[in-house]
Amino acid sequence: MVKILAFAGSGRKDSVNKKVVAIAAKGAQEAGAEVTIVNLEDFDLPIFNEDLEVEKGMPVEAQNFKELLISHDGFLISSPEYNSSYSSLFKNAIDWASRKTADEAPMAAYRGKVAAIMAASPGGLGGMRVLVVLRMLLENLGTMVLPNQKAVGGAFSKFDSTGNITDEKTEAALKSLGKELVETLTKLKN
Repeated sequence: MVKILAFAGSGRKDSVNKKVVAIAAKGAQEAGAEVTIVNLEDFDLPIFNEDLEVEKGMPVEAQNFKELLISHDGFLISSPEYNSSYSSLFKNAIDWASRKTADEAPMAAYRGKVAAIMAASPGGLGGMRVLVVLRMLLENLGTMVLPNQKAVGGAFSKFDSTGNITDEKTEAALKSLGKELVETLTKLKN
């Protein structure tokens, strides 16, 4: 069975990016994958610094996040757009998980993995600019990023007061992205 780790690059409690990635995760589950959804803010990570790493080693929470990445075949990632890029919360977690520990292969958390990426924003572009740099980052780490992606513009208006999506077209596109990731990973595993 294909295993997928889903997370958003946002620490906001009511993040539309968390809502968006959860919908894509549902599409992956419906396609037969085992999906684990995590919140990056649940991992108490200091700002990455090589001196800190040399002095104290990899923090336990960073190792926990890294092991989650390693133990899954692919990723569903939704990112907010902060000044045309991803959040510092996201980048810090990615940086810690990129560090080699023990006898593992370099970039063990990323190499050979496949990701589907998406973004959500209240603006009209839906975070489209972050998808360019997010794709570049992941591919530079050795993760294949699916060609299809989704930018959800006007995201605040696509959910009701209880957090449920109200836009069927957006819901279908996000679920399709999750399904496509499962199909791609299944083909690669076979």
